[in-house]
Amino acid sequence: MAAALRVSELCVSYGAIEAVKGIELEVRAGELVALIGANGAGKTSSLKAIAGLLPWSGSIELFGDPLRGARAHQLLERGLALVPEGRGMFARMTVSENLMMGAFTRRDAQVGDDLEQMYQRFPRLKERSRQLAGTLSGGEQQILAMARALMSRPRLLLLDEPSMGLAPILVEQIFSVIREVSERGISILLVEQNARLALEIAHRGYVMESGQVSFSGPSPDLLHDARVREAYLGGAL
Repeated sequence: MAAALRVSELCVSYGAIEAVKGIELEVRAGELVALIGANGAGKTSSLKAIAGLLPWSGSIELFGDPLRGARAHQLLERGLALVPEGRGMFARMTVSENLMMGAFTRRDAQVGDDLEQMYQRFPRLKERSRQLAGTLSGGEQQILAMARALMSRPRLLLLDEPSMGLAPILVEQIFSVIREVSERGISILLVEQNARLALEIAHRGYVMESGQVSFSGPSPDLLHDARVREAYLGGAL
């Protein structure tokens, strides 16, 4: 299977602090891959580097093409979209305006059709279309962040902690959306504190510790791995 994303020897530093220490990972076309680990392990730094938001060294390939020197908006044009930790809403813009910002690099005639599809898929957003994004609930903002990313028609979607701060019923809804997006053939790299939920919907997973990938494998194997159970799943099967 072809690779949507291939990362080799990726390093990210904040001054003298090395946050990501030469990791390697891959997301194949149409695959959902989970990146799990404790706070401070380097997961978000890895995603930001891949998305062109942090300086990095090493090698990143997007659909077989190297990313060296590419800026964030250029990566969006090439099919990569990031849903950042904290949602990154344009708080003083309406829901509709936020969605249209997701398509700002597009020049095709289907943007309006895609906007209507988002409203059909997420009726709550249609109800709130003229409401300022900053006044939405946390769950509504997370759905809006995902819908905004989908408006770019991504081939690879990076998700950073989509369940953070949400009530369990909203977490279930968000993960249902992630599963649906994956089933449409969009490649996904998912960073998530809820390791069990992430591994239950992912094809494969990577475990990141202290800036390095300590081990990886098919999600069912990681769910039953004693090290993962002990560190991230409460020691239970």
